Amino acid sequence: MPTIMVHHNVKDTKHWLASPMRKQIFEPIGVTNIRTFTDPQTPNHVGLVMDVADMDKLMAFMQTKAAADAMAHDGVLPESLVFLVQS
Repeated sequence: MPTIMVHHNVKDTKHWLASPMRKQIFEPIGVTNIRTFTDPQTPNHVGLVMDVADMDKLMAFMQTKAAADAMAHDGVLPESLVFLVQS
């Protein structure tokens, strides 16, 4: 199971940190051990590290309306998303 890192910008870091949305949308598709990070130099730059059972399933999910709605709810700026896979 690969571990991935995702970083991106958000509109409101406190809202993003407090949101239960990540767990609600990612756990049903096999994403576990989700950890959140913030950039102390750029407060609206945040990241996640998580274990992903199926990368293809995750990437397909990221193209759905449900993913877009979750990102909008959390204030994620989708154009800033970067996915890194543990090598």
